[in-house]
Amino acid sequence: MTTFTPVAPETAPSSGTVLTGKRRIAFASFVDENYLPGFLALLRSLALSNPGVCEDFVVLHDDLKPSSIARIRALHPRIVLRRVDAEHYDSYVKGDQDNYLVRKAYFILDIFKLRDYDTVITLDTDMVVLGDLGELLQLREGLAAVPQFFYGQHKLNSGLLVIQREYLSDAFCAKIDQVGRSGGYELDKHDQGILNAVLDGDFVRLDSRYNFVKRRLSGDLPVPDDTAILHFTGRHKPWQGGEAGYAQAEDRWREFEMGDAEFHAAYLSKGNLHHDLLVHYGTPHVRRTGDVEAARKVAAAHIAAGEYQDAVDILSGVRIPLDEAWPHEILGHALMSVSRHEEAKTQLLLATAAPNRAATAYARLAQMAWVHGDNAEALKYATAGLTVDPTHRSSRLWAQRAAAVPAQEQGAAEDQLAHVAFYMDRQGNAGDKLLPESVRLAFGPDFTSRRWHSVHAHRLFDKAALERVNARRGLVIGGGGLFIPDTMPNGNSAWQWNVPDEHLRAIDVPIVVFAVGFNAFDGQSYRAQRFNESLRLLVEKASFFGLRNHGSIAKVRSLLPPELHDKVVFQPCPTTVMRQLVPGWSDPLHREDTVLLNAAYDRAGLRFGHDYGHFLAEIAKAVRGIGAHTEVRCVAHSLDDERIAFDLRREHGISLPVIPMYDFSNDEIRETYAKTRLVIGMRGHAGMIPFGVGTPIISLISHPKMAYFLSDIERPEWGVSVHERNLGAVLTERALDILDHHSRTVADVHDRQELLWKATQENATRIRTILGR
Repeated sequence: MTTFTPVAPETAPSSGTVLTGKRRIAFASFVDENYLPGFLALLRSLALSNPGVCEDFVVLHDDLKPSSIARIRALHPRIVLRRVDAEHYDSYVKGDQDNYLVRKAYFILDIFKLRDYDTVITLDTDMVVLGDLGELLQLREGLAAVPQFFYGQHKLNSGLLVIQREYLSDAFCAKIDQVGRSGGYELDKHDQGILNAVLDGDFVRLDSRYNFVKRRLSGDLPVPDDTAILHFTGRHKPWQGGEAGYAQAEDRWREFEMGDAEFHAAYLSKGNLHHDLLVHYGTPHVRRTGDVEAARKVAAAHIAAGEYQDAVDILSGVRIPLDEAWPHEILGHALMSVSRHEEAKTQLLLATAAPNRAATAYARLAQMAWVHGDNAEALKYATAGLTVDPTHRSSRLWAQRAAAVPAQEQGAAEDQLAHVAFYMDRQGNAGDKLLPESVRLAFGPDFTSRRWHSVHAHRLFDKAALERVNARRGLVIGGGGLFIPDTMPNGNSAWQWNVPDEHLRAIDVPIVVFAVGFNAFDGQSYRAQRFNESLRLLVEKASFFGLRNHGSIAKVRSLLPPELHDKVVFQPCPTTVMRQLVPGWSDPLHREDTVLLNAAYDRAGLRFGHDYGHFLAEIAKAVRGIGAHTEVRCVAHSLDDERIAFDLRREHGISLPVIPMYDFSNDEIRETYAKTRLVIGMRGHAGMIPFGVGTPIISLISHPKMAYFLSDIERPEWGVSVHERNLGAVLTERALDILDHHSRTVADVHDRQELLWKATQENATRIRTILGR
């Protein structure tokens, strides 16, 4: 009999994460009524032993009652119900169809029909999880299992399988079906018979601690401390009375035989809690007990996910003692994020009474005062924060903003355009620092206050700001991915520009939305109703509404009524045509023999998932491979970007010089990118800025916007997912090919740029007509 030879699919990403290639992982079990108590214990054990892990859990079943399904859903927020394929019974089963082992055998057949995931981890319902499963979640190749204890290394125990995409295929299902129909395998007794026949020992061998069978503990031996998964093989299950000689093992199972109240409290006592699990268990716990500390944890999780109103609701539903500073500070944070500033101020002032929360509370008070345009009040609170903690970074930032002397405007109002943008602070993100100037250059060579009136997107757009804008000849909104829910949350618009609807309606000069991006990560969401209402009003009011990539156009159009779709048009980010915009620009005659590497760490969980260790190891391979030909340097757009250099040195012994671009002027940013030979960047503007000055790029894709940009210029091969299995080899091969054919690639960059420049010129003609000059 021939064994199966897996072939990896050509398209790495699975549905839902096609753009970033982020792996979708799921656990899976076959569950029936008889084994339901075991499955409920399994779910509890998984949460308590791995509190930071929450992936989809696929429940294959054929007879579960609605009440049983409700009990399952109460224990896990991401249950996916699938019925098993009844045709298997007609094809194979000749005995008792109520036999659990028979039906579980077909679970193994059905599991390989899942197409929604890149990795599936199967768990038997007679298992409990006792330890960290991180190693299993990080596996990326083959079909992994623990060898059978009684039969040596050749056969696997199918109680735990870690299955990768190449096995979740029609070809593998066909092989299973062929072997099953050929006979000779006792499907009514052994669900692993077919798999062992198909694989013939060709599987990745896991340590026995990931499927530690009960029979190894005969004679009432204790469970080894390093056991990650304990498997109660045999006929006698703990919830059915157990079996003599295994008392210590069964005691471990009974640790997870508990009611919901006890389970919720046990989970909340853990550290490193996953947002979905914390909210799922913490919300009913808080409602039942009024536990203030639990409410604080749940609210903080909501805030971290951009669910600000949910955070307000959970903390407003409990009585917070006056001397409990941390819950007051979290509630204040949530209230200010939905623009309930007076209530927020009360909560934050209460929080300043505790030394360990005072600096953060003062910084939030300073932020609110700054948002309302009161620099004196902002400076007072920021200084108080620094008095409590001289090292407090946020307090220092708000002190600097509040103390900054605004540049004196040199032009007359009637000659100026108002410009809503995110104006970056010193040592802020280099890409965001360059953006406002780049937008202005698209309207003419003078980007100074003679022609422009600055409106910081994060400050409240109040009546005074409205009057100042209406005194200008037009309003330009642009400078980055302003459509993102959590950079500077507010309850007025639910995106970065803090504009109430009434003031947006009252703008009576032409509005030009220019090269804005829809910047939500995979897994991020907006407060749909408030954002949608603000977005629709903005599109209705705008005379020109241009988004910087077709991916953003599709996202925004999906949120609008059909009659507004045609108003949303393509306007590339001006950084991508920088060579055409900067007065007196000339391409470099000579380039340094360097490759610049950039990595981003904001929202790292959304970027990397479980794959950061893999990413770092693969980048180390690439740095060594590319570094054998050309010097590799780290370029940091923000302070946090330097982490790649620290981690490479600590984990892989690689030292890279760091270019602190966050400290550079705009001219220095452009010059640095223009004189290198290649930029490998994870940030969107670590791709768009070098491209704009004519330098070849390879994007490390961890956010859809990079894939959107590469699609627009018809060069998807200039990007590679951070989750790519062979990232190091792919990156090295592509980089060396660019370096070996550098002149050709630079010419291609220039050619691709012409497409974007043509679109920009066409839009400029239309915008000049709108603005009257």
